[in-house]
Amino acid sequence: MIDFNLVSARQQPPIGDVPFHEWRFPDGTLWTQFFRTESGYLLRFPELADFQVTADGLDVLCMPALNVSEETSQHLYLNQVLPLALSKVGKLVFHASAVEVEGMAVAFAAESGRGKSTLATSFATGGFRFLTDDGLLLETSGDGYDVQPSHPSIRLWQDSQEALVASGVATAPPVDFTSKSRFLAGGELAFCDRPRPLRRVYFLGDGSAEAVTFKPLTAAEAMVEWLKHSFLLDVEEHPLLASHFDQVAKLANHKPIYFRLDYPRRFEELANVRQAIVEHALVEDQRA
Repeated sequence: MIDFNLVSARQQPPIGDVPFHEWRFPDGTLWTQFFRTESGYLLRFPELADFQVTADGLDVLCMPALNVSEETSQHLYLNQVLPLALSKVGKLVFHASAVEVEGMAVAFAAESGRGKSTLATSFATGGFRFLTDDGLLLETSGDGYDVQPSHPSIRLWQDSQEALVASGVATAPPVDFTSKSRFLAGGELAFCDRPRPLRRVYFLGDGSAEAVTFKPLTAAEAMVEWLKHSFLLDVEEHPLLASHFDQVAKLANHKPIYFRLDYPRRFEELANVRQAIVEHALVEDQRA
């Protein structure tokens, strides 16, 4: 659906305009700047790459900065720019991971650092298959929603990889902006390459719980969470925002049932956490 092209590296030129939106890390470090152009949008990842996105979101051109690897450009596209472009064409894309449980999808939504990749890896190395590490793409299907599989890899910090990933699992080439490793799906890291109906969504807590806890969310609470974790290319385009708001409202008022999930962030507890999630997700009309 989205056409992607990569051109030769060049020094990032100054941009005279003020960005209409920015992404920053929790410590305040600038990550992405969003600019409008005559043909659409320019997304700048400082010292890494610029991405031109057409107004309709269907074409993306990457212009890497000097000495930035092609792997880095591809990684930025797949994990950051593609979800944004998909949002411009009206797709529902969220910061969330998802795994397959008995032919259905269970999703974990959270901001960066709360463990959604670690949780997905625990499932993928523990007898289940993962659908996406991040960039949860939902498509309507009948009277429900399907989770679409994304690129078959998971990114992990060193402590998570040491605790969960067996030696010898294939990795993608390193990228220039993070020490995270990207592990490729295979025998030791099981991947589901088919869409799966969405069964449950768990919004992850901060890890302060001393045991696995599930708190049901109302439709209104679920909607707030979905909006918080949405990929959106243009946060000021009112028709796009109205359409997205309507889609998210419909999603929040539809099964699956939504929960706040919290659990102690200790690797030795993950097997028990995984089992508790499986049992909880498979109960019909679960309310508590």
